[in-house]
Amino acid sequence: MNPVVGLDVAKGESEAQAFLDKDKPFGKSFKIKHITEDLDTFISFLKEIERKTGVRPAVILESTGHYHTPIIQCLEESQYLYILVNPIISHQAKKTSLRKVKTDAFDAYQLCILYYKEEFEPYKKRGLRLLNLRTLSRQYEAVTNLYIQAKLQFHTILDQVFPEYRGVFGDLFSRVSLQVLKEFPTSEDVLRIGEAKILERIVEMRIKRSAGWARERAAKLIDSAKRNPFQQGVYQSQLFSLDMYITMLLQYQEHLSSIEAEIDVLAEEIEECKIIQSIPGIGGKIAATIISEIGEIDRFNHPKKLVAYAGIDPSVHSSGKFTATINHITKRGSSRLRHALYMAVLCGIRSSRNKKLKEYYDRKRNEGKPSKVAMIACVNKLLHWIYAMLKRNEQFLDFA
Repeated sequence: MNPVVGLDVAKGESEAQAFLDKDKPFGKSFKIKHITEDLDTFISFLKEIERKTGVRPAVILESTGHYHTPIIQCLEESQYLYILVNPIISHQAKKTSLRKVKTDAFDAYQLCILYYKEEFEPYKKRGLRLLNLRTLSRQYEAVTNLYIQAKLQFHTILDQVFPEYRGVFGDLFSRVSLQVLKEFPTSEDVLRIGEAKILERIVEMRIKRSAGWARERAAKLIDSAKRNPFQQGVYQSQLFSLDMYITMLLQYQEHLSSIEAEIDVLAEEIEECKIIQSIPGIGGKIAATIISEIGEIDRFNHPKKLVAYAGIDPSVHSSGKFTATINHITKRGSSRLRHALYMAVLCGIRSSRNKKLKEYYDRKRNEGKPSKVAMIACVNKLLHWIYAMLKRNEQFLDFA
């Protein structure tokens, strides 16, 4: 007997279908809410199948972001084997049916059918530190995207209130620049307060700058206020929006700084991060993203599997006598890992920090490869290096 339970996971609940063996469904499908009572009932159901078959059933389910987390935690606590399936694989399997059906019960049933068709490996639980690092890295990316959107909106409203303010500070989005603009949002405010008061306020912010720098900023602010085309008649709604976006930008900066500090502390404890950082051109945040997305290197028994996981393996198109000569990468793996690797290659090549990678890129270009093709070849090469370094537990200098 080879029992299995298929779970179609959704937000807050799942649909379960059991098989005692191939072509032997056990009862009808049923719903499980992701609450303690229903999860305990589900474990009892698994024990019932175990009593009937004499074998502990496996559980197969799709990877669904975070929706499957309660189920996974419950299975791990009860020490049940589970298999996480890539949604692409399960979706292709469902398309083999002649009938066009889309229900939770049917999806759970099809997962069981898929279990008997394929040879799946049990899910390898990832280490807690790497999971924490992955969560922080993804959160940093999410907050960064929000920060960028807020900056774009801020630019739009600044153009309608005080466009000349851009030349006052070297960094428009520095904390002192945003705080000064928050206190003096219009040219009318600046000219009314006067240069002496503005200078006093900048000094009070206790920034690590000289008094001369503060005087120069105050003078520039007065000049920009005189040049500003919007001397009067600024709408109250525009001032409200400007103040709101300044507050948001300052908060996002604080959040990003806190997350970055947490990432640095956690990365210091992870040896794999130090190994990847030994590659020229790879900094702390990129190294943290790469290792947190890869996870334990033991999950991959061949570098080609890691390449496929990153989605940089070439697609193949061949039919009859036709074989495509131009093939794009699959982009079916981790987009975050792919982006981090691309940025690592970009940093290594542009600054010529990574001489080996730069030589490889130049060789591909001399062979007539377009720039993007050469870049992807470098990403592939870099990933093979990372795989070998992690497997051997060697720094880049030792490996090279």
